[in-house]
Amino acid sequence: MAVNTFFPTDYQLHLFHEGNLFQSHQLFGAHIFREAERVYTRFCIWAPNATRIRLVGDFNKWNGEGYDLEKVNNEGVWLLIVNEDMLGSVYKYEIISRQGEKILKADPYAFCSELRPNTASVVHSLKHYKWGDHQWMQQREKKNFSSAPQVIYEVHIGSWKKHETGEFLSYRELASELIPYVSEHGFTHIELLPIIEHPLDASWGYQGTGYFSVTSRYGTPQDFMYFIDQCHQQGIGVILDWVPGHFCKDAHGLYRFDGSHIYSYNTEADRENQVWGTANFDLGKGEVQSFLISNAFYWMDYFHIDGFRMDAVANIIYWPNSEEKRVNPFGIEFLRKLNNEIHEYDPAILMIGEDSTDFPNVTAPVHYGGLGFDYKWNMGWMNDILEYMETPPFSRSNAHSKVTFSLLYAFTEKFMLPLSHDEVVHGKKSLLDKMPGEYWDKFAQLRLLLGFMFAHPGKKLLFMGFEIGQFSEWKDKEQLDWHLLNYEMHAKVNTYVKQLTKFYRRSKALYELDHLHEGFEWIDVNNSSQSVFSFVRKGINEDDFLIILCNFTGVSYPEYKVGVPALREYREALSSDLIEYGGSGLVNKRTIMALNEPFHGRPFSINVSLPAYGFQIIRPVKKRKERIGNGKEKVRSHAVGRR
Repeated sequence: MAVNTFFPTDYQLHLFHEGNLFQSHQLFGAHIFREAERVYTRFCIWAPNATRIRLVGDFNKWNGEGYDLEKVNNEGVWLLIVNEDMLGSVYKYEIISRQGEKILKADPYAFCSELRPNTASVVHSLKHYKWGDHQWMQQREKKNFSSAPQVIYEVHIGSWKKHETGEFLSYRELASELIPYVSEHGFTHIELLPIIEHPLDASWGYQGTGYFSVTSRYGTPQDFMYFIDQCHQQGIGVILDWVPGHFCKDAHGLYRFDGSHIYSYNTEADRENQVWGTANFDLGKGEVQSFLISNAFYWMDYFHIDGFRMDAVANIIYWPNSEEKRVNPFGIEFLRKLNNEIHEYDPAILMIGEDSTDFPNVTAPVHYGGLGFDYKWNMGWMNDILEYMETPPFSRSNAHSKVTFSLLYAFTEKFMLPLSHDEVVHGKKSLLDKMPGEYWDKFAQLRLLLGFMFAHPGKKLLFMGFEIGQFSEWKDKEQLDWHLLNYEMHAKVNTYVKQLTKFYRRSKALYELDHLHEGFEWIDVNNSSQSVFSFVRKGINEDDFLIILCNFTGVSYPEYKVGVPALREYREALSSDLIEYGGSGLVNKRTIMALNEPFHGRPFSINVSLPAYGFQIIRPVKKRKERIGNGKEKVRSHAVGRR
C-alpha cells in the first residue's frame, strides 16, 4: 500500500472545515493501518497557526527529530505517517506557534490517555470487542421513550462505591456490582457524570481535556464497552453527561492549542467562562462543530451510548457573562444542527438538555423552529419543590403555589424531573436532611417527596444515595454511606424506593401521557389550609386512571373526603405510611366504596384515611373475566398490585 493513500481527501477536508465531517475521529488522531506484512501509524491534527509540529513520546525519548508532521492544506491540517505499529505508545505534539512559543499538547482526538496526573495521549485501537447487546439495540429502535417509563439513576463512578483501600472500582467491577443494584431498584437507565478524560478528580469530569478518551481512572476503553454491554444485556440504558459548551484550560488540553484560540472564541468576553474558570467552545467555527458532533457520534458508534444529558445548555443559548441574556446565534444553530444530525442518524438516541432558563421550544423539533431536544430538565419544578419541602410544615400554606406552579407549564416542553448531584453538594444538604422536623418526620417527608415526584408528569432522574436515605450530602472523595442500610429506617426507605419504582413502571397512568394535558387533572388544588393536594393521573385507556393524595403536614386525618370521577370500588394501591416503609401504619386496608355524593366538582366521592406526611395512590378496582374449572366465565374484581 502506498503511503499517500493514507492522506485525507479534499472532500474530507472540505467537510471538516465546513463543520460537516461527523466522523472526523476516523481521520484525526492516531490510527493504525495494516496491509500484508506492513503496519503504519497515522497521526493527524488541526493546528492552523502552527509553524512546525513534531511528534514526541516514549518511543523517541521525547525528542521529535525526524518526526515532523507535514502541513497538508492552507487551513492547518497536519499529518505524519510512521512506518511501524505504535500501539500503546505514549505521545504528545510539540507545536511551535507563530510567536515562536513551544507548546506540548495531548491529542484532541486520542482514544486513550494516560492515568492522571500524567497527561499524554496513548495510541489505542478500539477494535476487537465483541458486543452481546444485539437484542437491546434492535428493541431500542422500536421504542417510543416519550410514552415509556423512565427513572434514571445518576451516578458518579468514583464515589458510588470504593474498595476498602479507598481505590476506585473498575468499569468491570462496576458491571458486577452497580448493574445488579440498579436492576434491583427498578431504574431504567444509568446516567454517568462525565467520563471523558479530565485532570482533576474534583471537577467530576465537567472540565475535560480528552473528549474522545474514556477516563483511565477506571480502566480501558474496552472495559467501558464491557460495562455498557452488560447494562444493555440486563435491560438498562446508559446516558452520558456531556459537556459541549466549555472545556478545561489546563496546559496540555485544547486551550490555546497552537498558541491561539482555535477551539474557543477569539474575544475574551465571549471566551472566558468566569463562573467555572473554563473556556467556551467557538460554536460558530466549522472545525469545532465537526469536533463536537463527531464526538457524539463516536460515543454512539463505538460505545453504544443510548443518550446524552447536555450540561449547561444556558451557557450555549446565551452569551456568557451577560446579565441581559443576549442570545448566541452560533449556539442556537449548533444545538439545532447537533440534535437534527443525531436524530437523523439514530432517532432512538435521547438528547436531554439541562437548561435553567425559559427559552422557548427547547424540545420542539428543529423543523418546527425548536432546538430539537427530546427532554428538558425541569429546573423550575426542582427549585420550587425543594424550597417547599424545606419550609416548616406549619408555614407551607403560605408557599402553596410552589407545588402548583409547575403544572401551569408542565406541558409546554417534554420535561424530565431532576433531583441531581447539584442539589446535594456545597452545603445544600442531602435530600433527607433538607426535610424539616425530627428523625421520623424527615423520613416520612422524604417518602412523600419521592412519591409526589413519581406522580408528577415528567420523566424522573435522581442522584445516587437518595435511595438509602443518606444524611450527609454527597462527598465526592468518599463512597456512599452504605453502612446506613444496617439501620432500620434507612433499610425501610430503601424498600420503599424499590416498591415505588416498581409501581411506577407497571402503571401506565403515571407515564403514558407524561407530556400531554390529558394525562393530568387536579381534584383539589386549593386546599392550602391543610396543605393537601389531590389529582388524577391518566393513561391512554379511558379506564386507566389513578387518584393521587399528598398530605404535606404532620397532621393525620382518619376520614378525608375526596371527589372522584367514577362511581366505582377503589382500593389503596400504594401508601408511603406502611410500617414496612417506616410509616405509622395508617392505611386503607379495605375496599373503598364511592358515594353518590358530589365533591370537589366531581359527581362522586370517597372517604379515606390520610396519614401525616402521607403519599397515597388510590386505584379503581378493575373487573376482568377469569375462566374457572367448568369452562364458564366468572367476573372477579381485583386491584392491580394487591393480590
